[in-house]
Amino acid sequence: MNIRDQLEQTLGRFTELESMMSDPTVLTGDSSRMAKIMKEHGGLLKVATIYRNYKRMGDELRELSPMLESTDPDELAMGKEESTRLRAEREAIWTELLDMSMGGEDALRTQCVLEIRAGTGGEEASLFARDLYTMYKHHADQKGWKVEVLDSSPSERGGFKEIILGIEGEGSFRELQFESGGHRVQRVPETEAQGRIHTSAATVAVMAEPEDIEVDLKPDDYRVDKFCASGPGGQHVNKTESAIRLTHYETNIVVQCQDEKSQHKNLARALRVLKTRIYEVKREEQMKQQSNERMSLIGSGDRSERIRTYNYPQNRLTDHRINLTLYKLDQIIGGNLQPVSDALIEYERSTLRDETDI
Repeated sequence: MNIRDQLEQTLGRFTELESMMSDPTVLTGDSSRMAKIMKEHGGLLKVATIYRNYKRMGDELRELSPMLESTDPDELAMGKEESTRLRAEREAIWTELLDMSMGGEDALRTQCVLEIRAGTGGEEASLFARDLYTMYKHHADQKGWKVEVLDSSPSERGGFKEIILGIEGEGSFRELQFESGGHRVQRVPETEAQGRIHTSAATVAVMAEPEDIEVDLKPDDYRVDKFCASGPGGQHVNKTESAIRLTHYETNIVVQCQDEKSQHKNLARALRVLKTRIYEVKREEQMKQQSNERMSLIGSGDRSERIRTYNYPQNRLTDHRINLTLYKLDQIIGGNLQPVSDALIEYERSTLRDETDI
């Protein structure tokens, strides 16, 4: 499904919801159903309104045809002036629609889950995972996004074997979705006495976080295991069974959370992560079923795909998907990720523009 088809589908659904909201039988019916309709309507309002405006300008341009074919110089000049104005405004609106469509149906999500896992490289890989966490945390702070650590597994030297973040803010998923994949680092570890450069890796997965109504998860759908939380090296953080492990029967997805001392809080966080992973599985299944799905060079977001190299000796960051090389790794790893994000978004925008016309 291309962008135009996606926008038409969105507008069609929005129009359908408008009709339902004006239907007296719906208004006086099931209140929970009405609440869901209003929530979905609100979620589509912005993009549907902008696309309607875009289509209206197209109609206005077609109505100018007689003026552009006029033999009257004044009328012709007026038609050309109006046509130029409308085309410029329509082009700007189309760019906005492209930006809002990145990420498909999840483009406008304001919440996502970002998972970082240490890969090959032992302790150095876990330290790199920590550096990635710090980079994303500082970047999110600069964007005004809210960041919550949902779960973490610290390593012996202060790194992370795994850390899971909940991120909330306008445009968070649209921008961070391009971070999914394999990240490789080349540097001299602090523990290296010979000064040799080592290569290690970490993987990142960014998943749109669904609304509760989108993933119908009942207590009978998963098993809950309770255990004592433990820290690096296996020592107990506490002696109560506050840690939670959830196993989803249908997909066999396993999630655990142990960061909080409260069993109730760990359960709530684990459920958030579980719902997100279930939603991601269903999303991937739907994408595979679309035989004409566009696969840009930015990639599928598969965690096995190496997307980026961080070379510390050369202060160089290379994004292999778009052949981007920046010699300011120190600034980027410090949280100034925007130049990389902007380049990826611009590449995606250009790709989408090439596939459609206005």
